[in-house]
Amino acid sequence: MKIKEIKESLTKKYFERSQEIEGILTAILARQHVLLIGPAGTGKSALSAELKNIVRGSNYFQWLLTRFSTPEELFGVLNLKELEKGVYKRNTSGKLPESHFAFLDEIFKANSAILNSLLTLINERLFYNNGTPFKSPLITLIGSSNEYPEEGEGLEALFDRFLLRFEVNYLKEDRNFIDMLKGNGQDVEIPSISLEELVQYQFMVDLVNIPDDVYEALAEIRRRLHDEGIFPSDRRFKQSLSLLRAKAFLEGRTEVVVNDIMLLANSLWETIDQKNMVTQIVRENAQDKVTMLIEEYTEVIAELIDSIKNDTSTETNVEVRKKLKEIEKDLKEKVKDPTKIDKLLETISNTCKHIEKSILGI
Repeated sequence: MKIKEIKESLTKKYFERSQEIEGILTAILARQHVLLIGPAGTGKSALSAELKNIVRGSNYFQWLLTRFSTPEELFGVLNLKELEKGVYKRNTSGKLPESHFAFLDEIFKANSAILNSLLTLINERLFYNNGTPFKSPLITLIGSSNEYPEEGEGLEALFDRFLLRFEVNYLKEDRNFIDMLKGNGQDVEIPSISLEELVQYQFMVDLVNIPDDVYEALAEIRRRLHDEGIFPSDRRFKQSLSLLRAKAFLEGRTEVVVNDIMLLANSLWETIDQKNMVTQIVRENAQDKVTMLIEEYTEVIAELIDSIKNDTSTETNVEVRKKLKEIEKDLKEKVKDPTKIDKLLETISNTCKHIEKSILGI
């Protein structure tokens, strides 16, 4: 699948940006928006600009906002001929209202003259030109800022428009830093898809199934967040389903799994103070029961094996063999996919054989 090849290629080109890359590709599949928060020089604009090359036939718009930015810069200048007739109409050609993808740097510097039109465009994909609503082809807008908006700036609604939010930091690993300095990875060829292919992918994403255990995990996350005084809106939870479907599709699946919920650690918080708690709660509920069962029994089996190494008595060997057989039975009953437990069952079988030989004195 081309979209998966695009993800792998971008990961090779942009070091330590796998989360952001997955987030952006998930967003375009889900028709959602992404916010990148981090200092200047972390590659936010470069990564975002890849969209114009990834999706052939799409319109891409990029702009740096300042406190003095005017609506003309984003939405187009007024048509002077129409203005002479008393018609307040903008020429939107090449501007944000006619773009499929957009990157707005320093987006929280948007002033009141821009904000209302921007909010409507992001949320409803509508642009009002001379009072008449026009449907925008906008699929995904990526906003960027060096810092979070401060309370009282009136930017809460704009912040809420971004379903996915990522903190982008400087490179951590020395090896990646050196590779970046050398320009390694810059010659990686990024595959592309047509706009028509993307639309087909989006249609397929909408068909991805969400099983009941995922809904139950989301309900548990919501309850625990409420207990901590964190209240993501019901709308945000509803919108997040599109992200889960897109993530599953990006990984080549036709069904969402509980592990996909980990993506929502970048979605369900409203303030920076909530981020760590949300991440913890999401992580604790993003493991499916089978994975947790296997991890739990892996530890127990290791402890049982250690116990017969330290105590070779017949009583201990008999007791350990009994417990291993109980674990084996439980695993076979609860894990429907035998490939997930092959190694554990082999370990149990070999240990039981060893115990039987030890008891018989062979």
